[in-house]
Amino acid sequence: DWLENIQDWGISRNRYWGTPLNVWECECGHQECIGSRAELAEKSGNPDAAQVELHRPYIDAVTIKCPDCGKEMHRVPEVIDCWFDSGAMPFAQHHYPFENKEVFEQQFPAKFISEAVDQTRGWFYSLMAESTLLFNKAPYENVIVLGHVQDENGQKMSKSKGNAVDPFEALEQYGADAIRWYFYINSAPWLPNRFHGKAVQEGQRKFMSTLWNTYAFYVLYAEIDQFDATKYTLDYEKLPVMDKWLLSKLNTLVKTVDENLGNYRIPEAARALDSFVDEMSNWYVRRSRDRFWAKGMEQDKINAYMTLYTALVTVAKTAAPMIPFMTEDIYQNLVRNLDPSAPESIHLCDFPVANEQHIDKELEDNMEAVLKIVVIGRACRNTANIKTKQPIGKMYVKADFALSEYFVEIIEDELNVKSVEFTEDVSAFTSYTFKPQLRTVGPKYGKYLKQIQQTLASLDGNQAMAKLKAEGALKLDNISDEVVLCEEDLLISMAQKEGYVSDSEGGVTVVLDTNLTPELIEEGMVREIISKLQTMRKEADFEVTDRIHVTYSGSDKVGEIFEKYGENIKTVVLADTVTEGTTDGYQKEWKINGETVLLGVQKAQ
Repeated sequence: DWLENIQDWGISRNRYWGTPLNVWECECGHQECIGSRAELAEKSGNPDAAQVELHRPYIDAVTIKCPDCGKEMHRVPEVIDCWFDSGAMPFAQHHYPFENKEVFEQQFPAKFISEAVDQTRGWFYSLMAESTLLFNKAPYENVIVLGHVQDENGQKMSKSKGNAVDPFEALEQYGADAIRWYFYINSAPWLPNRFHGKAVQEGQRKFMSTLWNTYAFYVLYAEIDQFDATKYTLDYEKLPVMDKWLLSKLNTLVKTVDENLGNYRIPEAARALDSFVDEMSNWYVRRSRDRFWAKGMEQDKINAYMTLYTALVTVAKTAAPMIPFMTEDIYQNLVRNLDPSAPESIHLCDFPVANEQHIDKELEDNMEAVLKIVVIGRACRNTANIKTKQPIGKMYVKADFALSEYFVEIIEDELNVKSVEFTEDVSAFTSYTFKPQLRTVGPKYGKYLKQIQQTLASLDGNQAMAKLKAEGALKLDNISDEVVLCEEDLLISMAQKEGYVSDSEGGVTVVLDTNLTPELIEEGMVREIISKLQTMRKEADFEVTDRIHVTYSGSDKVGEIFEKYGENIKTVVLADTVTEGTTDGYQKEWKINGETVLLGVQKAQ
């Protein structure tokens, strides 16, 4: 242990450059340590010595008369270890104690310092040693120790190995924000960091691109509507639940990031930002798109604009210390562009303060439950190989919580399910069978193995599974009191009732009824047609507000779909007309639900 067995610090060095060691020595052996310019002028008898340049060779020309033998004393040839200079930084920068006493005392000790782990023997130690000697206290309250940067294989970077990264080339390729973000979110600062382009680009894609795309979405529709956020106020009482949820998450985020940064928990702060931006984009914006597309400027649309505007500006200020350039761009456009009296830069703004009144923990928990159910429901759809655009008639949820109708409707809409029912029992849709895990059961209960196999085969699977989850083990008392099987002792198979798919995670079980009626299949086809037409609008470079004409040709089944659902299709894709036939505009052939369909789009004049 280096700190336990620390050696005395020999602070002199045989160098020419450096801070000269302030010791004068006589050939008779007498030595004196000079503590100030004034003392040097007094001892040398030369007033000009008070102004001498305190480096070699100038300081070496100053001599002192020896009080013992009367001969000249000369400065010793050594200089001071440069780490002594670094350790003197807190007071030397202010020329303390000769001046700036109040300034020094205000700044000392430092709230935190940061350097790489190799400074344990260097700067961290020199600061501590000199401060302890002079003031009998630590010179810093917190230390952020930085691990070394390694290559992608965990090897130390070196030019000789050819694995060193030129920082300026990396900055040019990825940008400063992306590199900064990688180091913040990747791991605790004191751990070694493996630096490689793929990891940096992953952070760019996952966090920075998501934030920028959400900002770009707001700007796109705000420009279409000429929406000016300074002309409206965010009236919390008028907000729908989804807006209140985002504001609650936003204020929880501010609180979380502030607490983490205040306690030097850097990755935790970055991950909170990452999670919020993901939910803001992939949940709030995705579920609120129709509100931005609505005609006019009704209160609901104003609420959506103001909520997203508030979230974007606040998250930019919260993330500004980590990604200073992107957040500056967002701030300049969203704030300064509308209000020239606002602080000139985002970095001159105060850090956001959480509004506790807007934090609704119950609302956040309910939405978290919704998200959990949606994730499991999507997994069920994937297992059944049923696309999200295909409506499903019924879904069952077993959980230790209940949700109000509002949240149930979100689940139904998100998973495209006609009806979601919470139930306490889903055993009718699944059954479990149990076999012993021979690798663990054999060594423990070898003499009972045949009986264990027979007993497990005869169990009521659902009851046994419930008992296993509740108690953590199955006790086979009919064999022996000592036979207790934990989950790792069992091979568990789950069988599903035909026409149903189920999945479980974290105490929540979801069962999808995958039996599709003709009506459901028709509705799924309509959704697919709308999706293809929206894709064609983009491919044809139409503006989001452009009105269009739609044409179609295909089988009788395709004709029936357009005849029955044409008005709905027109409304969603902003079509003035939907007619059978072809067009001079953009056409494309698609395969939808096994039917070949030729679709055409043309901009309306």
